[in-house]
Amino acid sequence: MSYEDVNDAYRTPVSRVSADRRSQFITRTYNHLLAAIFLFVIVSYYLYQSGISFQIASFFASLGTIGMLGMFAAFIGIGWFASRFAITAESKAVQYLNLVIFTGLYAVFFSPILLRAAMIAPEMIQSAAVVTLVGAAILTAIVFFTRKDFSFLRGIVMWGFGLAVVAIIGGLIFGYNLGTWFSVAMIGISGAAILYDTSNVLHHYPEDKYVGAAIQLFSSIAMMFLYVLRLFMSFGED
Repeated sequence: MSYEDVNDAYRTPVSRVSADRRSQFITRTYNHLLAAIFLFVIVSYYLYQSGISFQIASFFASLGTIGMLGMFAAFIGIGWFASRFAITAESKAVQYLNLVIFTGLYAVFFSPILLRAAMIAPEMIQSAAVVTLVGAAILTAIVFFTRKDFSFLRGIVMWGFGLAVVAIIGGLIFGYNLGTWFSVAMIGISGAAILYDTSNVLHHYPEDKYVGAAIQLFSSIAMMFLYVLRLFMSFGED
């Protein structure tokens, strides 16, 4: 097989390769997803134990509305840039570096809300993580067992996140509380994003982009975790 043939094979969607190669791609993708989650936990724990989480939270709090908008923009921007860069990067070393940097930046972003949750009730972080992982596992199973292409959800997810951006910016500027139902709605949108991303990975990703696929899935799961945790925190603060 020539160099060009190898490249063409790698660009072939994983849904069109043999069952063995597809199984290998799926295994690699979810192994890297688990590694990203494990790294996120380690970095988050270090930030909390070292007191850096408090410094990060204090910094963003000192910036007021601009700081909150910056955090939200960073969350969206980091996920988009990391997934796009990991997919387009040809070097495996660059893809892995992107995965490590992306996961670390997400841990930094999450550190203020994790600190706040720990101050309210430390056990709610573990509860939110369990609920998120169970929910993500169920949604993943739906894609695997139905073999359905959920590409049609892309427009719905983008529309939902677009409305969320408007609502969050409006809340920060005008000072109104988005409330419990906003978190519930965002959990639903995040669930749709997990369905879409899982389907996209299984049907449209080339088999050499398992690192990028893991980043894409991690981003959606992190979004769901964020709003599950916010929902639990709203109950704890009542």
